[in-house]
Amino acid sequence: MASKQTAPQTFIYGIHPIIELILAKRRQLRTIYTTNPTPKAWDQIKKILPERTQIQYVSRDQLTKMVDTPDHQGVVATVGLFPIRKKFFDPARSPFLVMLDGVQDPRNLGAIIRSAYCTGADGIILCGKNGAPLNAVAIKSSAGLSEHMEIYEATSASAAMIDLKKAGYKPYLAVFNGKDARTVDFAGPVCLVIGGEGAGISSSILNAGEKVTLPQKRADVSYNASVAAGILLFMVSSLHKKI
Repeated sequence: MASKQTAPQTFIYGIHPIIELILAKRRQLRTIYTTNPTPKAWDQIKKILPERTQIQYVSRDQLTKMVDTPDHQGVVATVGLFPIRKKFFDPARSPFLVMLDGVQDPRNLGAIIRSAYCTGADGIILCGKNGAPLNAVAIKSSAGLSEHMEIYEATSASAAMIDLKKAGYKPYLAVFNGKDARTVDFAGPVCLVIGGEGAGISSSILNAGEKVTLPQKRADVSYNASVAAGILLFMVSSLHKKI
């Protein structure tokens, strides 16, 4: 078994991701890197830092090199790997899920996770094939709220759908030619399925649930994937009084 010193780790960056990681208490904060003088928001992190957290002061350019982006807000951390859920969801305990089928932009992934948290979703299913990884970019885009979410990784959309049906979930698939979402009751236990930015939902599961559509002004335009997800998540949440 690997020791704490040699256990796998990864980077996260940004004020809110690091704050939420500390608050969630689900994975270890190894080392935190910041500038000297510290950024304006440093006090928000400092007051909740676990004891004995190692702090290293480096230049802003070094932080940028560490995470390959200047979007770090002056704070980078090495942390334990994200605790991906091993067991599939139980609808009695987790009646409201979101499944992401081929969402490829990590910023969209993070934004959807953020909306899922805010609307009270109980868990998220990521499909390994063609989907964005839950990396530092996605975590930053979620404002760190991914740290509080139960996330399960399926090998494919088809495999995820088999698990959903076996567990008793009712899938609702966001598409262009489905039933007006404003008229759908979203009877539970619900799994809202959001497709990729270009291809949409995989053809292999396209007929595996009820198709729902957000009305829009013109047929030749569409909502951004994360915006559509946010609207639908709020609709489901409102019907099930999750918020």
